[in-house]
Amino acid sequence: MQSNTKKTLKIYWEHTKKQKILVFVILFSVMGATLVNVAVPLYFKEFFDILTSGQSREAIYNSLIAILIAIAGLEFLQWILWRSAAFSSTYFQSKVLADLSNSCFKYLHGHSFSYFSNNFTGSLVKRVNYFVRSFEDIADKITWDFIPLVISISVITAVLVWKNFILGLAVIVWILVFLTVNLFFTRYKLKYDIKRSEAQTEASGFLADTITNSSNVKLFCGQQREVNSFAKLNEKISKLRIFTWNLDEIFNAFQTFLMILLEIGIFYFAIRLWKEGLFTVGDFVLLQSYVLIVIIKIWDFGKMIRRTYQSLADAGEMTVMLNTPHEIVNVPKAKELNLSRTGIEFEKVSFYYHKTRKVFKDFNLFLKPRERVALIGPSGAGKTTVIKLLLRNYDVASGRILIGGQDIAKVTQESLWKNISLVPQDPILFHRTLMENIRYGKPKATNEEVIKASKLAYCHQFINILPNEYDTYVGERGIKLSGGERQRVAIARAILRDAPILVLDEATSSLDSHSESLIQDALDKLMRNKTVIVIAHRLSTIVKMDRIIYIDDGKIIEEGTHQQLLKKENGRYKKLWELQAGGFIAD
Repeated sequence: MQSNTKKTLKIYWEHTKKQKILVFVILFSVMGATLVNVAVPLYFKEFFDILTSGQSREAIYNSLIAILIAIAGLEFLQWILWRSAAFSSTYFQSKVLADLSNSCFKYLHGHSFSYFSNNFTGSLVKRVNYFVRSFEDIADKITWDFIPLVISISVITAVLVWKNFILGLAVIVWILVFLTVNLFFTRYKLKYDIKRSEAQTEASGFLADTITNSSNVKLFCGQQREVNSFAKLNEKISKLRIFTWNLDEIFNAFQTFLMILLEIGIFYFAIRLWKEGLFTVGDFVLLQSYVLIVIIKIWDFGKMIRRTYQSLADAGEMTVMLNTPHEIVNVPKAKELNLSRTGIEFEKVSFYYHKTRKVFKDFNLFLKPRERVALIGPSGAGKTTVIKLLLRNYDVASGRILIGGQDIAKVTQESLWKNISLVPQDPILFHRTLMENIRYGKPKATNEEVIKASKLAYCHQFINILPNEYDTYVGERGIKLSGGERQRVAIARAILRDAPILVLDEATSSLDSHSESLIQDALDKLMRNKTVIVIAHRLSTIVKMDRIIYIDDGKIIEEGTHQQLLKKENGRYKKLWELQAGGFIAD
């Protein structure tokens, strides 16, 4: 935790120092206002001393009016300084919070595909929100609590020591004892705050997971099971929350007891000094004012330190993420992918999931420029992994993947992805309009270009009958559209992108036979003059491919054209074709 705290504060400071002028204005204003606040009781001391001085009423009146004017001037100055601090803090925090959010967003999306596979969406969202919110909490505590506390206590103890050394020393000792107890208590409670934060993260992740799978929860009658599981997680949070809150109440009671001792003890000592003629009525007023300031500031310190540690605990998970190196990164001085040639080559590629599950060992595959190749084989054979490695979702354990003779590990990821269009089996869309989702393939495309691509993908027809047509929002992940409609939108996006390398991963699996025949025409046009990789289980969609490759257990078992493979006696492809053609396998 201590390591994370330092890293969190370092990140916050890196963003804070970008606003140096605002920080200076805030510090100057808060420090000035606090000094004025501590100075005002000195004038009230003088006020009451003059009031009881025994002078003539006229002389006392004139002196009191002069002091009152001085106090009014100080109060007005204090009001100006606090307003200056408040307005500057508002602008400062809004700037830093936006900067922190942008940094978290950018770094989060720099993580690899596997990172998002291993973390719940809800958990990641919660980390970002808590991290940003924690800065706001900590900045508030430092600005409005910590700085005024340090200045107030320093000046007050100095004044009291000047008035009476023993009196000042007693207050200093009491403050040191109080702060020490606070720190020990906060450190003890911190580990339970961390456990509570982790439990809340777990519950957030569980909630997000069930929302994503809401249809499964209903269809598999799992609502009560999910409710029970969520209730258990909340019960765990509740127990930790009750425990930490009870700790707070116990300590608050102890703090109050110490403050009663301070007030009674210090006034008893003041009475003794008054008895000896060393204390005036004005000194009592000064002492009462300072005791109140000390009590208020010290009480706030207890809350501040606990809240700060809690905020740091909340920010810790995001700090871990920000300090987790990106798995897939551009090598130093990575070049742009030059696609004067579009041949693809897997050269002795070895790859493992989690370093234990072998997928490829010395795997070789070559696609000529503008060749259309289909990959088939049983589930788990490695077909999809070929695509993931080509897109550099993962780095290979050994070997190389070349595009146009360039190692994709040595080119920028953006330039790699820019030159590849992917139509996945289950397209996921943004909760944005259809126009925005299709245009995502080519951000600067005109509306006419988007509509043209939609017509080629045969999704213009269903879009046209929607109430808002292309301005229709599709829902989270595109849930308002059917699977076939989402696939046609994804195909339109790929058509609009018009990248030189095209990857189709079961791109027509969600379409009915009529729609598939229409889309197949669009795909044939889309494939022209491109290097194409198609993954398919439905063999009727790949008979026109230049080459069909049968993969099993990470190895190429057979390859050739449709006609060549059908001529192979006992060939895997031939058996699969006969089964599908005979209707024994339902797609």
